[in-house]
Amino acid sequence: MSNAKKTEKKSSKAKTQPMTPRLKPREDVSFLDRRRAGTIGFLIVLSALALMGGVRINPGVKIFAAGEIADQDVTAMQDLLVEERQSTLEKIQHISESQPPVFNLSLDSAQRTESRLSEIYGVIHESTPDTLEEARWQVSEILNREISLRSIEVLRNNEMENLAFIRVLPWLEERLAQGVVFDDRLLDSFKNGIIVQDKAAQQDTLRLDLSQIDDVDTLGRDLERFLHIRLDLSLRQRKALLELFRPLITPTLAMDPEASQERVSEVISSVEPVYYHIKKGEVIVRKGERVTPATQLKLQALFSQVPQHFEYLRPMGIFLLGILFAVFLALTPRGSIVNLPTNRDALLVSFILLLVGAGAKLIGVIEVPLADRITFLSESAMPLLLPVAGAAGVIALFFSMTTCILVSTLFSFVSCQLLGEGLGMFAYYFLGAVLYSVVIKRAQTRTDVLKSVLPLLAGLFLAWAGMRLLDTRLFSDLATELTFVAMSGFISLILTTSFSPVAETVFGYTSRFRLMEQMSLEQPLLQELMVVAPGTYHHSLIVANMVEAGARAIGANALLCKVAALYHDIGKLKNPDYFIENQMGTRNRHDKLAPSMSALILIAHVKKGVELAKQNKLSTEIVEIIRQHHGTALISYFYNKAMEQADSKGADPVQQEDYRYPGPKPQTREAGIVMLADVVEASSRALLDPTPSRIKNHVTTIMRAIFNDGQLDQSELTLKDLNQLSETFSRILTGIFHQRIEYPGQNKSESRNGAEQRNGAGKNGLDKATSTGLAVVPRRYGSHT
Repeated sequence: MSNAKKTEKKSSKAKTQPMTPRLKPREDVSFLDRRRAGTIGFLIVLSALALMGGVRINPGVKIFAAGEIADQDVTAMQDLLVEERQSTLEKIQHISESQPPVFNLSLDSAQRTESRLSEIYGVIHESTPDTLEEARWQVSEILNREISLRSIEVLRNNEMENLAFIRVLPWLEERLAQGVVFDDRLLDSFKNGIIVQDKAAQQDTLRLDLSQIDDVDTLGRDLERFLHIRLDLSLRQRKALLELFRPLITPTLAMDPEASQERVSEVISSVEPVYYHIKKGEVIVRKGERVTPATQLKLQALFSQVPQHFEYLRPMGIFLLGILFAVFLALTPRGSIVNLPTNRDALLVSFILLLVGAGAKLIGVIEVPLADRITFLSESAMPLLLPVAGAAGVIALFFSMTTCILVSTLFSFVSCQLLGEGLGMFAYYFLGAVLYSVVIKRAQTRTDVLKSVLPLLAGLFLAWAGMRLLDTRLFSDLATELTFVAMSGFISLILTTSFSPVAETVFGYTSRFRLMEQMSLEQPLLQELMVVAPGTYHHSLIVANMVEAGARAIGANALLCKVAALYHDIGKLKNPDYFIENQMGTRNRHDKLAPSMSALILIAHVKKGVELAKQNKLSTEIVEIIRQHHGTALISYFYNKAMEQADSKGADPVQQEDYRYPGPKPQTREAGIVMLADVVEASSRALLDPTPSRIKNHVTTIMRAIFNDGQLDQSELTLKDLNQLSETFSRILTGIFHQRIEYPGQNKSESRNGAEQRNGAGKNGLDKATSTGLAVVPRRYGSHT
C-alpha cells in the first residue's frame, strides 16, 4: 500500500474513531441558573421580614378621662406634637384683637369742597343788592347750614373770593388728604393703630400715632386759627369764611368692616397652633396619678397616632430598600455585575438575616409586656440586646470587609424597621457590627476570637453613649441598659463561635481557623504523604511556601493557597512509585508502559486526590483547587512519545484530548497560583547550574507558556499579577538553589555531581518534570508550549 493510501486511511479512521469518554469541564450556565436558588431564597426571606415589619407590635394606648386615677403607666411610643386647642384659641383671639382695623381714605370730599365752593360763588356772582336775601337762602341750601346776610355781603368782595380759592381752599384740601375722622374718640379703642388704605394710590399705611389724625371739630378750630394767625383777617372776614368753609369740612377716613375682617382672617390663618412636644419614651401619666384635661388630650392624640394592625405601605418600603442593599451587596466582589455572589453566599446571608429579623421581631413583641411586669426593665433597653454584631461576625469569617460593611448596613436597617427604632439605634447596630467584623478579620486563632469580645464591648458602650447623648437620656435606666449592652456583646461572641461550624458544615464554607487546623503537618493525610511519598511531600512543602508568598504579593488568600498546596498532590498516594520524585534513583516504571497508560496514571492522580480530600473532609475550596491545579494542560512528553510511536508503526493518529487533564481550568486566583507554582517548582529541578538569571528566565518562560495555553483564562489573574508572581517565585527558587562553598578535600567533579543530584538535574530531573505533565521536556520530544 502506498504512503498516500496509508495516510488517507489513517485520516479516515481518525475522523470515525470515537473519542475516549472523559470528564467534562464545567458547563457555562446562565446567571439565573447559577444563582436562582440563592436569589429566590433571599427574596422570600426579605418578603417575610417586610411583612413582619408591617404588623403592629405595640399595643394600643389606654385612654383615661380627666379626673380619673390612672391604673398603669402610659409611655409615648413615638415623638408627637399635640395641639393644645384652648391655648391656640386664646392665641388667635389675642392676635385678632391686636390686629389694626382698616380705614379707607377717600379724597372725594376734598374734590366736592372745590365744586361746592365754585357753585356758591356762582350764586353770589349772579345776585344783586336786591336779591341778596334770595342768594343767602340758595347758599344755605348748598351748605346745608344757614349763613348770615352779612357774611354774603363780605364774601361778595373780589378780594375775599381770591382769598377763599387761593389760600383757604388749598390748605383745607391738604388737611383733608391727610385723613380726617368724624370724631377722634372713635380711635381710642384702636391702641395698635389703624391701617389707612388709599385705593387711588394703591397704598396701605400703618398709622400708629392716632393723635395726629384730626376730627371734624379739630380741623374747624385749626381753620379758625389759620384765618386769624396766618392770614391775619378781621373778625368779620373770619366769621364769613368760617360760615362758608365749616360746612364743607367732612370726614375723609371711614372704617371698612369687610376689609378689616378679611385682614383678621388672613392673620388667623397664618397663626401656628400651640403644641405639646411629646418625646418618645416620655411618661404621659404614671400609675396612681389623677388625669388632667391636658393629659387626656395627650392620651387621645397618642391613641389617634397608633397605626392599624397592619400597615400596607411600610412593608413595600422595607422590601424596596432591602432590594437596593442587596444590589449593592451583589456588586462588591470585584465591582462588576458578572461577579455576583454564589448560591450559597445568598443563602447564608438570607439565613442569618432571617435569624436577625426574627430576633428583632421577638424583642419588639415582648418588650412592652415585659416592661409592664418587670419594674427595672424599660422598653428602650430591650433593643440593645439584639446581637447584630454577632451576625456580622459570622459573615466576617467568610466574606471580604466590603461585603461585611454592606451586610451590616442591611442587618441594621431591617432590625431597626422591625423594632420601630430610629437613627440612633441604627448607628448602635451598624458601628458595633462593623467593629466586630474588623476584629474577627484580624483574628488568627480561635483564642483571638474569644478575646475579641473585649474590643466589641468597648465599641458597643461608646456607641450606646453616643446614641443616648442624641436624645439627652444618657443616665436614664443606666444600669439596665449597660447590662443589656454587655449581654449583647457576649451573645454576639457566642453566636459567632457557635454558628461558624454550622456554616462550614451546612453551607460548605471554610473559615480561617479550619484552614489553619488543616495546615497542621500532624494531619493524618499529610503524615501518610510524608511516609508513602516523601518526594511528593517535599515538593508540596516548597510549593506551599511559594504560593503563600505569591498570594501575599498580589492580595489573594495566602492561607487558602498554602493549605491547598500542601494537599494538591495527595492523589499520588495511590501509585507513588510512578512519580519520579518518589523513585529514589530506582528505574523509572514508565519506561515499560505505553504512553497512553502513563498518561492515564498521571491523570488519575487528580481524580484520586479529589476523592481522598472528600473522604478526609477537606474544605470545599481545597477540593476544587486539587481538581483544577492541572487545568486542561497537555501531558506533552507522553503525547509526543505516542506520536512518534504511531508514526514509526504507521498506526492511527493519537488524539490530543486523551493526553490532556480533564480540568476544569483554574476558576479562582488561588487555583491559578497553585497551578503556576506547581509547574514552576517541578520544572526548575531540571535546570543545570541554576543561577539567578537562569531561574528568572525559566520561571518567565514557564508562566508565559501556561498563559498562552489558555489555562489562566478563567482564574481572574491579571498580567500585573503574573509579573509579581514571577518575581516572587524567582526569588524563592533562587534561595532554594543557592550556591554552596566547596569543602576541603572535595574535588570539583564530586561537587558538581552532588549539585546535579541536589537540583534534580540530568535524566532524573527531566523525567520528574515530564512525568508530572509539565511544560519542560527533553528537547528531542518538543513541547506543547
